[in-house]
Amino acid sequence: MAEIDEAVTRMLFESYGVKYHDDHFLLTFHDLRLIKYKVPKKLGGDVRLRSHTNKTFSTILHQNHVSGLEINTKNDEWVAFDPLPSLVVSIAASLRHKVTFWSNNRIRPCRHKVTLRENEVRYSFGALLLYKEVIRVPNELVDKDHPLLYKPLSHLEFLNARKIAGETEYAGNRGEHSSDWTGFCFKLEPI
Repeated sequence: MAEIDEAVTRMLFESYGVKYHDDHFLLTFHDLRLIKYKVPKKLGGDVRLRSHTNKTFSTILHQNHVSGLEINTKNDEWVAFDPLPSLVVSIAASLRHKVTFWSNNRIRPCRHKVTLRENEVRYSFGALLLYKEVIRVPNELVDKDHPLLYKPLSHLEFLNARKIAGETEYAGNRGEHSSDWTGFCFKLEPI
């Protein structure tokens, strides 16, 4: 999974003309998660993981044959994503909240949720890429059309600040995050 994530991240860096992708991997680590979703109590659509974006740089997902992942489009429509069981999914914001920061707002986070419609247990496995060091917007992504928007961000400090504030990963009635990482690192004054 880590090799897949590194390949996707390398392609992302190269598509934006950013060098030093190997250095990027020295600043990160993977958090692996296995998630079991029990058989739904009601058939036809039981939301098990509310609408959210991940707080990671990237997430690679693999699920068993039981579908459930839904992705929110730019037009605010929910689309069921039903890949073959042998496929692996890379999500932007799951591909990336931190990628929005990293890209200086060029890449939007991908809102997603899990809704179970089948009468079976669903398993998914996720490899989440997190920063152990400070993340900065690469120089290649700052120009006159895209001025620097963010000061350097410590991902772990941000997560700890949320924890101290008593916030959870999925806050609010609709699964929206109550904290906004942009307020934590937004650059108000010109550089």
